[in-house]
Amino acid sequence: MDWWLFVKVCPQKMAGERPCPLLSVHPSRCLVDEKFEVLCQHLLPALQVTLHALLHSDEGDYWEAFGHYLSDAAGSVRVSEDASLGGSYSGVEPMGLLWSMRPIPGSKPGLRLRKKDVFKPTDVYISLYEGHLNEGFKDKRPLASVVAQRWYTAPGVQRVEVREKGLKGTLFIPPGPGPFPALLDLWGGGGGLVEFRSALLASRGYVSLSLQYIGLMGADGKPHNVGSDYFEAAFSLLKQHPQVCPDRVAMMGLSFGVSVTLGMAAYSSVIKPKCVVCVSGSHVMPVNGSLADVFDEIKKNVKNTRYDEEQRIIWRDLLLPIPDDPSKKVEMGRIKCPVLLIVGEDDQNWPASESAEDMKQMMEQAGNSHLLTILSYPETGHLIEPPYSPHFRASNFMLSETRNKVVVLWGGHTVPHSRAQEDSWHKTLAFLEQHLYSSATVAPGSNH
Repeated sequence: MDWWLFVKVCPQKMAGERPCPLLSVHPSRCLVDEKFEVLCQHLLPALQVTLHALLHSDEGDYWEAFGHYLSDAAGSVRVSEDASLGGSYSGVEPMGLLWSMRPIPGSKPGLRLRKKDVFKPTDVYISLYEGHLNEGFKDKRPLASVVAQRWYTAPGVQRVEVREKGLKGTLFIPPGPGPFPALLDLWGGGGGLVEFRSALLASRGYVSLSLQYIGLMGADGKPHNVGSDYFEAAFSLLKQHPQVCPDRVAMMGLSFGVSVTLGMAAYSSVIKPKCVVCVSGSHVMPVNGSLADVFDEIKKNVKNTRYDEEQRIIWRDLLLPIPDDPSKKVEMGRIKCPVLLIVGEDDQNWPASESAEDMKQMMEQAGNSHLLTILSYPETGHLIEPPYSPHFRASNFMLSETRNKVVVLWGGHTVPHSRAQEDSWHKTLAFLEQHLYSSATVAPGSNH
């Protein structure tokens, strides 16, 4: 449900006095991939003001963004139309109060904002201050404040833990009777179970299984590297689910998950995806190799690890140069379904650009390049996430084998990276709708 929400922070208005400043946001409650409109009214004309956004993350950290504005002749500021004159973003940026967020001064270094509990909204506290401020917001009284709720789950989305057949994952099911198209959602080398993208995909009309496949423990309590049968079991579970259209199951991979996705699509006799989405990844992996084989190949090139001037790790050279040996990369000519590649040209973690170019050449030579769509974004880094998420050029990273914490350079620059996140997400949804919903009877998407 959409509505205008406002909170006034001013004394009771005396007769004949100017109305209290009014701050509103519309919609005040929506999905995280939807835009909102922020409007300030009842200000003096040509008044310098600062709009400040603050949120408290699931991990207990505070993040903020702010823009400097000048009210118009009517005493109003409309963020979707008026230019920020400074702050954490500048220019006309309707969603700058979200994508330019950064940890507040004094926070721990290397933070990354990730949603843990997808059934709790992210409350964004937006406040209006007089003057152009850059700091000290908590010590000043705002003219007005408002709260905007951002959700990863639409009403009615179900979350089901999956522990059968040796799998460890979380299934998200859209509201309604179904059946729905589905996706197998694979994250990268950081391991763990990351749910927010699957929750958002379910909110857009897709059954989505977020699958953990790195950092699993065997029955003996030791680290366990899974084989292709693990992913085949997950894909089969999706196909057999009563609310899934069995011939409309896709795969989506990020980073290391791209290698798995492409390998399964090319070589598995069980996994036959309707389409695949590959974000910031590569096709370089031993043909029919296990995860252990892939890790072994990467370790051989550990000498290629680089560091920037702040000693942040650059891993993109671990797979370079792209091998000519066909046994060391997925045979792209074997892929029979549409492929969407999303590439950040400033990816400092994985050689996504070089890999995309090589995949294109391989598919052109094999005669299946008509299946390939490449979205390549300048000055964009590795972590291409749903729109309006803050950009992280670098962040802390836990090595899965040693559990040591390092700082990894992901790359990208805030404004172009944020543009890429918005553009690629909407094109991903359009790609999925084209290939999974083209003749289905259920209309995709669900509004909060």
